[in-house]
Amino acid sequence: MELTFLQPLLDRPGPWASVVIDTSRATEDGAKQAELRLRAAVRELTRLGADRRTVDAIARQLGAESPSGSPPGRAVFAADGRVVLDLPLAASPAAAMATWAALPRLAPVLPLRAEYPDVLLARIDRTGADLELSDGRRRRRVGGAQGPQAPQGRGRGHRSMPADRYEWHYQHRVEDTWDRTAQLIADEVARQHAAAPDRVVVLTGDARERHEVRRRLPHPLGSLVVELDAGGRAPGGDDRALDQELDHVRSHAVDERMERALAELAAGRTRDPGTGHAVAPELAGRTAEGVPQVLRAARDRNLATLLLDDSAPDAARTVWTGPDACQLAPGRSEVHALGAHYPLPARADDALLRAAVALDADAITVPTGAPGPIGGVGALLRWPQRADAA
Repeated sequence: MELTFLQPLLDRPGPWASVVIDTSRATEDGAKQAELRLRAAVRELTRLGADRRTVDAIARQLGAESPSGSPPGRAVFAADGRVVLDLPLAASPAAAMATWAALPRLAPVLPLRAEYPDVLLARIDRTGADLELSDGRRRRRVGGAQGPQAPQGRGRGHRSMPADRYEWHYQHRVEDTWDRTAQLIADEVARQHAAAPDRVVVLTGDARERHEVRRRLPHPLGSLVVELDAGGRAPGGDDRALDQELDHVRSHAVDERMERALAELAAGRTRDPGTGHAVAPELAGRTAEGVPQVLRAARDRNLATLLLDDSAPDAARTVWTGPDACQLAPGRSEVHALGAHYPLPARADDALLRAAVALDADAITVPTGAPGPIGGVGALLRWPQRADAA
């Protein structure tokens, strides 16, 4: 999951009040239950020592929830009497949570947020393609590719045995025009994907046209794109089936990314029992597991993907941090040596997520029971980390 939606939390010092709460009102007494949950959260924040202005700001924010269209849950973060971030959740939390701490309580929020990878959609026909960007909520046109004018004649795609040499030349001109069009489309899709490699690429249109574009895409993009029958280029079509297909594509992409990250983590730790060398040399030093190693990677600004199992005990381990999100260490004196005059204690998972936001890294919440990182905290790194680094 990309974490840019959490960036507002980087610009303000704590302490922070964090509330994750069920705001669904599906039952007959839903409004009453929501009020009781809010009162309980306010009491808990007060008990923990939160200042009155910050508690009141959260109470006002949650109390203003409209009964119609309420999300299943909300996560609200406030500091110094001001609500800084209010996030709708895709699922209700199993239990309400209210904390008052040096850092925002981030880890429980990620599994409750819907992940919507952007989709770069190419609607293809024999004359060109329209490119759209879908973020899971809406689609907007972001470009296109238009091929050269096809020769007029017997209708596009005519492929019967030529009656004479003029028909033979006509067919070859048609095919040459389409070949150039397919290459133009492939070049534009590759260009836009290179600018944002995390996007999932989807091709729609006639099966033969999709195939011709796909085989012209550079490796490895061509092997990663998804082809769909729904959602042609003709105007006025019904895109409901396309939107449903795109939801399936997103869900599958999220699952694949998690599986790939866990496989890389496992491959990075696996050693040949005979030689002691890494089984996957290309991943040697490119993974980290355990709180000390991942803290070091964050200090080195080397996090690419953070992996957390929030139920693992190491996720709750106390670490120390400074005002800079990458001032992290297991001990207070170490953070002081990094330049933080007043180091603060924090949970390992929240401190590492804060660093991941600052470093524009991704984060993956590993489901309980999955073969995740040792101790519940791991990372894929941007460059190899030396085993003997301090």
